[in-house]
Amino acid sequence: MRIISGKLKGKSIQFLKNKTTRPLKDVVKENIFNILNHSNEIKIEIEKANILDLYSGVGSFGLECISRGARKVTFIEQDIKASEVLKDNLVKLSIMNQAEIINDRIENAHYLNKKVKYSIFFLDPPFADKEFINSLKIIKMKKIFIKNHVVIIHRERGSNDNLKEFLNVVNIRQYGRSKIIFATFN
Repeated sequence: MRIISGKLKGKSIQFLKNKTTRPLKDVVKENIFNILNHSNEIKIEIEKANILDLYSGVGSFGLECISRGARKVTFIEQDIKASEVLKDNLVKLSIMNQAEIINDRIENAHYLNKKVKYSIFFLDPPFADKEFINSLKIIKMKKIFIKNHVVIIHRERGSNDNLKEFLNVVNIRQYGRSKIIFATFN
């Protein structure tokens, strides 16, 4: 795995080879950023953005955001081994000062400060996980998003999640086994 663009372009990222962590493929990541940068439907500037990366694993998405100029990324990952690899990646890339790692579940959201508002939310839960919808409920309830925001959800191509209660779906793209949903909170 590697950083695709920005100040860290070409740098490698450590990842876990296990059954619980599924790294975001470079081709999917590259397409997500192409849509963020060139879509008429999504008006988000990564530069100087605050980003909440949930189910972050080793941080592939958030690390790419920092490389592209994000102000700060808050990584939320409950798996201790993945969090340790994420920390190693941040240290190796010398960007620890632009990140916060929370080794917990968002359901324990007492650590989310209402003063910090996010413009990009990235959720990459295990494909079998349906509980990620609770994460959306918490974010919406806490109102930790700015007016111009985007929610990006990585799901399995055949998944059929009921997101209409919380989100306005703007775009859905499919890449092999992956489905990427772009939305905003309604």
